[in-house]
Amino acid sequence: MTVIADIRANVRKDLHDEDATAYIWTDAVLDRHIAHAVADYSTHAPLEQKTTLTTTAGSRDLSISTLAGLVAVERVEWPVGQYPPQFVGFSTWGTTLTIDNASAPAGVENVYVYWTKEHLVDAAGSTLPLAHEDVIAVGAVAYAAHDRETLTINKINVGGEVWGRYKALADECMATFQKELRRLARNNTVRQRRLYSTDAPAVFEQGRVKY
Repeated sequence: MTVIADIRANVRKDLHDEDATAYIWTDAVLDRHIAHAVADYSTHAPLEQKTTLTTTAGSRDLSISTLAGLVAVERVEWPVGQYPPQFVGFSTWGTTLTIDNASAPAGVENVYVYWTKEHLVDAAGSTLPLAHEDVIAVGAVAYAAHDRETLTINKINVGGEVWGRYKALADECMATFQKELRRLARNNTVRQRRLYSTDAPAVFEQGRVKY
């Protein structure tokens, strides 16, 4: 199982920072840059989840406060157990999800919530697809190099304009990282997000029907 130390080791290789007696970046600093890259990745290719929540009689509201790391609610299935699945319109505000249906649930009923969440990489494991771990490493290298560029600019170094080399590395890796994120985002758009009809009436605007 991949843990953050594995990704950190790959980042160090790409940064040529493998001398444990004289690290340029501490583990804590690299972990912060890895977390930054994971957060960016999660906005483009979040982790898909399905959670069962229960209704309260007479209420259309459900709490989604337990959905830790929530990125977005994608769809809501209610009533459950139907074929084809019955998806309903919904709205969210804060930690409350409201079912947009003319009739409120009559009792305690299950509701399937399909949602996306942030990926997690720590000492215990990772939710990242194995094939995408290199994408995270590239992003972390970009952030680490940019951080070092900022630190060394206008400083005298025996190696010359060190900041310039860090800038070149940061720019190159960030361009690669952003390209991969755009590709992942395009791939992610094939998922149909609205597979249900809503009870809300159509809104007419300037002679056209606007939903």
